[in-house]
Parts: sequence; structure tokens; C-alpha cells
Amino acid sequence: MDENSILNRDVRYVKGIGESKAKKLASLGIRTVGDMLTYYPRDYEDRRKIFEIDELHNGMAAQFRAMVIGRVITSALPGGRHITKAAAADDSGALQLVFFNQPYLSKSLVPGKEYMFFGKITLYQGVLTAVSPEHEEIKPGVEPVGRILPVYRLTAGVNRKLIMNSVSSVWDVCATELKDPLPPALVEKYGLMEYARAVRNIHLPNDPEELDAARRRMIFTELLTLSLGLGLLRGKREAAQGKVIPPCRPEEFFGALGFEPTGAQKRVVGAILRDMASGERMNRLVQGDVGSGKTAVAAAACWAVMKNGGQAALMAPTEVLASQHYASLSPIMERFGIKTALLLGKTKAAERRRILAGLASGEIGFAIGTHALFTGDVSFFDLDLVVCDEQQRFGVDQRAKLVSKGGEPHVLVMSATPIPRTLSLVLYGDLDVSVIDELPPGRKPIATYVVGESMRKRIEAFVRKQVALGRQVYIVCPAIDEDDTDELKSVSEYANSLASSVYGDLRVGVLHGRMKPAQKDAAMEAFRRGDADILVSTTVIEVGVDNPNASLMVIENAERFGLSQLHQLRGRVGRGSAESFCVLMTDKTGSERLKALAGTNDGFKIAEKDLELRGPGEFFGSRQSGVPGLRLASLTGDMSLLKSASHEANAILKADPGLCAEENSGLGELVSGFFAGGVGNRFN
Repeated sequence: MDENSILNRDVRYVKGIGESKAKKLASLGIRTVGDMLTYYPRDYEDRRKIFEIDELHNGMAAQFRAMVIGRVITSALPGGRHITKAAAADDSGALQLVFFNQPYLSKSLVPGKEYMFFGKITLYQGVLTAVSPEHEEIKPGVEPVGRILPVYRLTAGVNRKLIMNSVSSVWDVCATELKDPLPPALVEKYGLMEYARAVRNIHLPNDPEELDAARRRMIFTELLTLSLGLGLLRGKREAAQGKVIPPCRPEEFFGALGFEPTGAQKRVVGAILRDMASGERMNRLVQGDVGSGKTAVAAAACWAVMKNGGQAALMAPTEVLASQHYASLSPIMERFGIKTALLLGKTKAAERRRILAGLASGEIGFAIGTHALFTGDVSFFDLDLVVCDEQQRFGVDQRAKLVSKGGEPHVLVMSATPIPRTLSLVLYGDLDVSVIDELPPGRKPIATYVVGESMRKRIEAFVRKQVALGRQVYIVCPAIDEDDTDELKSVSEYANSLASSVYGDLRVGVLHGRMKPAQKDAAMEAFRRGDADILVSTTVIEVGVDNPNASLMVIENAERFGLSQLHQLRGRVGRGSAESFCVLMTDKTGSERLKALAGTNDGFKIAEKDLELRGPGEFFGSRQSGVPGLRLASLTGDMSLLKSASHEANAILKADPGLCAEENSGLGELVSGFFAGGVGNRFN
């Protein structure tokens, strides 16, 4: 792009943005005018309808026009907080306005004036109430018009109005510079909205149809960029040379483990060993359901490398999981004379220096750790294999940083999150995929039940029965704070309640994401030791807690979780020989999603069902989610566009493998920008 382009100018060029606001915008990744235009909304609010007060009801988010009546009163609360209350009315009725920590409103909110309000409606002590609604005074003679408003990820000092006004002011100036990166034939083939128009409508849509078309245009562009990038990586990988690791007999390693591997484990290990002996650099994804034995497969691959004099590194997403891998694998590797080290962010300085020296000299053959493995001062003598556990929790650039520690080492990534084949072909398009589709013998299926609040007492009795049998229980909640307005079970509050009343004679532990790492480790270790009968937790236990004695999981507000996440949570039980159970507590006992989970323990069937049920999704009231780098697209919600984009990417790369043709220059820029930060240079 032209360096003199307005799009490349500092964001301070925009009217109303000075030095202070520019620094705050930079924390959101907005540094240039172009960044501002591509800082897409994360959601939208449909404010086209203006409700009358008698149409409002508990739980809805709505816009209404009303006059402030009576006095506006601010009162002090404990802890230096304030609450401001007022009444508002229209011809149909009245409601209460409540604002927290905005004492200035007692002067700026004027009785007798009309305002446009937008906010969540609730019943507070039996009175219809709007809690901290946005409001804007209606000027005399100006008739308010409803519209669709964008919702952005914000930071202190940056509000929605600033971004909307900035986008509006620069778009008119920049519109002619917004060159369409897609070839015209592709735009025409799929009936895509013109690029500059789509940029405006993604921020400031006139109606749902315009927004729909703008999002479709941008989502297709994102998915095409992703598909092209992965295709280029795949092409580069296929041409890359890898160190030849001579074949060996994995039976020797599995013998040290003390069990007979499943047929699926043997098949996948065989594929890995053939990859590493081929002379080409291995890039393989191993997918396996919870409990299928992925770690043993990865360990066998590491052993094969180290048996031939090389080094291997296994990267886990959490310190707890890395520590578990170290505790289980280090003694086994020692039997073969292989030194193993655990490198974490919290590793003491002296121990860290010893480990770094051992890795650099080759004395330590096997490194297990977290992101600490790819910090700048870590170097390896001969790194031949990199294993990334729970790959979906690492960014592509993190994987690339660890790979850069060796001379093009073989790469093995593992995921316990089942991904439908249609998605894995795109999401992991630069990898060969193996599936461990067989569980070890003796592993019992987990009995899963969907129950409502009426079954609460029976479930509490069942919890006691499991504890009486010497087992332990997980209770999972989706929220932490006591003041959670969504009325979800709060971990801290709920754990205290259970410990003091329902299970007063049992030992109740608590675990959540806001605890410090040392506190998390202590809570999980105490549960593993058997010092707690019940562990009340958030989804932080989804990865990293392995307690074979846990036989029951109760998941509160189960409807709040995705199917694949519920399946991952369920996998924390059933890891021992005892019969295990999962209870999904919900007020939506007829949910097709939850029934689907209860009907099978096959993670891949669950993933396909999840994809089927979620469908294309809605643009209003739902946040799109995808892989890191995707701002709008959802790999599940936008399946149709994903397939089309993948097809077109393959065709483009077949005709122009390096994206060198003039008509593809815009695509080349998109791909380089999308994969910047560790991977972009791999296209050069």
C-alpha cells in the first residue's frame, strides 16, 4: 500500500483525536486511519424500534422515550459508591431509573425534559427499572430516529461515539483509496458488496439488509485470506526438508509405559515415525477424544527422536498441565537415560539457568513447559521435534516461535477438542491430520443426565452417596462475581453456601480463573490428594485437572456452555475404574443440544451435532467467534462461506502458487497482514 496514503496516516490525523486518545486507541490496535476503518464492531444493537414503557418487560434490552419526572436523588453507598435514582414516564406508564456511581446525574438529568434511553430492563423490588441506561436529551423540534448501532470492544477513555464519529469523518475522505483486494471476477461470481461500501456499512449500517450484505462480504474476505494463508503454508511445508529420524520399534517405549497401546495409537505412532523418517519436515495434527491416549503417542514420538540423539520439546497451555506431563513422563524417560526438564514462568532463576545451559549443551534431551519454552533466552543444541498440546489454545505465532528454536524441527500438535472434518481441513489446512478414534480397554462411558431444578434434592443426595463411596465430585459454575446480573451460579458465593449449609459436613474446595497461579495449583493439588470431597470450579478445570478418583460432575446452568466445552468438562471424570456420571443442571431440560450430549460419549459426533444445531447464527444478539485473527467470521456459523472460500483459495493457488499475478496483489497483502507476527515471513 502507498506509504503516502491517508490510510497509513497516524490516527491523530482524525478530527477530535489528540495525543492522549491516540495512546488509548493504540492499546486497541488502532494506530492508523486504516486501522480505525478495519476495527470492526463485535456486535450490534437494534435500536430501530422505540418502545413505549408499557411494552417493556423484565430481562429485555430496549430503547424508550420518556420524560424525567420528580426529583433526581443521589445517595451514598458503603465503600464510597453512589446510587442515583429518578422516575421517568411516557403516555403509557412510568418506570424507575437507577444509575450506579454517576452522582453527577443529579444535576445533568433534568426533570421535565425528554430523553431517549437505552438499557436493560429488570424488576427491582417489584418495580420496573432501567439499570444505568444510556441516555441522550431530545432537543425541541428534533424527532429521534431509531437505528442499528455498532458495539465495539472499548477501553477507558474510548467510547462508542468516538469510534463512530471517527469512522464517519474519515470514510468520506478515504473511500476512493479503499482498493478492493479481491479480483473483480470473484466479487461478481459471489454477488459481493462493493468493498468501500461494505467498510462503511459494517460500522454504520442503514438497515439489516445492508449490514447482512456488508458482513457477508467481509466474512468471505477473511475466510479466503485464511484459506490462502494456510494453503501457502502447506505448499512451503511440502517443499521443506526435515531431519531424517531413523525408524525404531515403539514397542520398546510402550513396554516401559506398562500397557498395550490401542490399535489407533499404534496406527498414529506409525504415521508419525514414517513422517520423521521421510526426509520431509513433519507437520501433523493428532486429534483424539478425552482419554484416548494422545500424550502416550506424543511421548513415543519424543522418545524416538531422543533415542537418535536429538532433542524434543513439549509445550502445554497451563503450568498445571505441563507439571502433570513432567511428573508422568520424566521417570519413564529416565529409564532410557534421557534427562528431562520442566521450564515454567515461575521457575526460579538458578534452576532456570541450569535448565537453559542443559538445553544449549544437549545434556537435557526433553524439555516440557509452557510459553516459557519460546522466550528469547531459550536455545537448543539440536531441537528435532516440537509438540504442542491443546493446539487451539496457542496462537499460530506462538507455535512458530517455538519452531524457530530449531533448524526446521518436526512439528506435532495435539487437540482434545474434536473438530468436524469439514472444519479441520480448513483450520488445520497446513497439517496432516491423524485421529485416535479408539479408547483404551476398560474405559467406561460416562452416564450423562439432563435434569431440572426439581431434581436438586436428589442430586444433592447423589453427591453424598459418591463421597460416601470414597469418590470425589466436581461442581462447575459459569460465573464468579456475586453481583452477576445474569443470575448465574457464582463460584465464590456458591462454594461458601454449599460449605456452610448443604454440605456442611463435607470438605468443599473452590477454584476459578481469577485466582493467582499458585492458588490454582494449590487448590487442584489438594483435590488430587483427596483433601477436598467437592471442588466448586469454573471451566478452568477443562484442561489440566486429572483426578482418577473423581466420579461425578454436576454442571450448573449447562445451557450456557457449548456442546464441545461440555464434553471437555465431562472428560474430567471417568478417568479411573469407577462408574462415573455427569449431571447437566438446567431450566431447559428439553434442549436438543443437551439431549445430544447425553446421548453419546463420542466427541466427534458431538462436534458434528454442535455444528448442525448452531447453523449460520444470527447477526443480532450473538457474538461471532473464530480463530485468532478472524475479526468477523465464525468457523462454525459461516460454514457455507467457508467452503466457498476454501474452494476459491485452492483454485487461485493452483493457478498462481505465489500470489504473484497483478490481480492477486491485494490478496497477497491481505495474507501477509493476517499472518503477521511470527508466520508472515514464512511466505517470503
